Amino acid sequence: MTIDPAVFKAYDVRGLYGTELDEDGAEAVGAAFVAVTGATRVAVGHDTRLSSPSMAARFADGAAAAGADVVELGLCATEMLYFAVADAGLDAGACITASHNPPQYTGAKLVTAGALPLSGDEGIGEVGRVAMAGPPLAASPGRRERDETLLERFVDACMGFIDPSAVRGLRVVLDAANGMAGLYLPPALERLGIDAVPYYLELDGRFPNHEPNPLLPENREFVMGAVREQGADLGIAFDGDADRCFFIDDTGAFVDGDFLTALLARHLLARSGPATVVYDLRASWAVRDTITAAGGTPDMFRVGHAFIKRRMREVDALFAGEVSGHYYFRDFSFADSGLIPALLVMEMLATTGERMSDLVAGFRERYHISGEINSTVDDAPAAIQRLRERYADGRQSEIDGLSVEYDDWHFNVRPSNTEPLLRLNLESLASEADMERRRDEVLEVIRTA
Repeated sequence: MTIDPAVFKAYDVRGLYGTELDEDGAEAVGAAFVAVTGATRVAVGHDTRLSSPSMAARFADGAAAAGADVVELGLCATEMLYFAVADAGLDAGACITASHNPPQYTGAKLVTAGALPLSGDEGIGEVGRVAMAGPPLAASPGRRERDETLLERFVDACMGFIDPSAVRGLRVVLDAANGMAGLYLPPALERLGIDAVPYYLELDGRFPNHEPNPLLPENREFVMGAVREQGADLGIAFDGDADRCFFIDDTGAFVDGDFLTALLARHLLARSGPATVVYDLRASWAVRDTITAAGGTPDMFRVGHAFIKRRMREVDALFAGEVSGHYYFRDFSFADSGLIPALLVMEMLATTGERMSDLVAGFRERYHISGEINSTVDDAPAAIQRLRERYADGRQSEIDGLSVEYDDWHFNVRPSNTEPLLRLNLESLASEADMERRRDEVLEVIRTA
């Protein structure tokens, strides 16, 4: 049995297939998951990686051996797993996936009832300890059944967020990166009156065309070029397990996740009336200002899907967005989805008749953001202390790393959960040049021991 303790991360289980986690390990994790959660009915699905079918089968073996009845989903996007657990009122669920990582990785995203995620603070560490110690097995194994209607039910539910008849007259480039969006996009597109230009919808766990991580600029180059070549109104790229999507405007420019959060918040608040919207503390002030102007209540919180989902429940938030391309919806069990924001953005463009580039132009002119910049440091606490002292005249908070605000600029610096890195996000309202000057100044403090 191969289980490296390092595979039990802050938000999921993830590591190299075979050398850090193998099928025997997956079976132990499945049994430990049931032992830790006390689940009696568990859904298990998997992504398109070559290792995922066997890893999912053995995870299900472990869950059944621990006494749980297992609902096998087969191929599914992570958001389909969330939907399956909530829709059927199951106790827990697991999607065997390594998200956006390269093909040699494996892992699992784990949730309990209502699609509430386990995290390092809330269960994943304990699952790891029990799995490595040898989980207890039940006197009699649980039953197995297959869910054959999940895809249809899932697409129906997502379509409920828009008026499909209103989505007309757009040319949209879609890049599934050979990941799980290729499963749900074809039936979704059948219901929309758009001129879709699909690329790489074929499920292929080798990801032969490009890595399924659109957050990296090199993996967006293709879809950006395709939008320009096709004269499209919009480009949408999905990550490997399809719970995130990224948008390209009609000029072929990338739309930053915080600006997209602001647009979606405004669109949803116009329909719902006053409500709370959660966003992560890396985000541009464009998010806060847009929510307020739309009659909503902005609620800034720490980074990470496990934290965002719990916060949404606490404040009954309508919607939440993260800079990293995760978008969460109250009416989707407070879970993140790749398909729902794609549908909403298409609806927004079709019904307003506006270009995406025009919708974000005001944000780009007023809010000058650095994007996330990583610095390798030997002593992260010492670097953060230097920042505390250097910017002691600013308004400081430590919800997640160190955040410092002034009247016309602000920044957040957070340590990585897994690497010796500090991550900087900075914004200035003054000008692009002012942002660059302050960015370089903060980076110098971080990188000068």
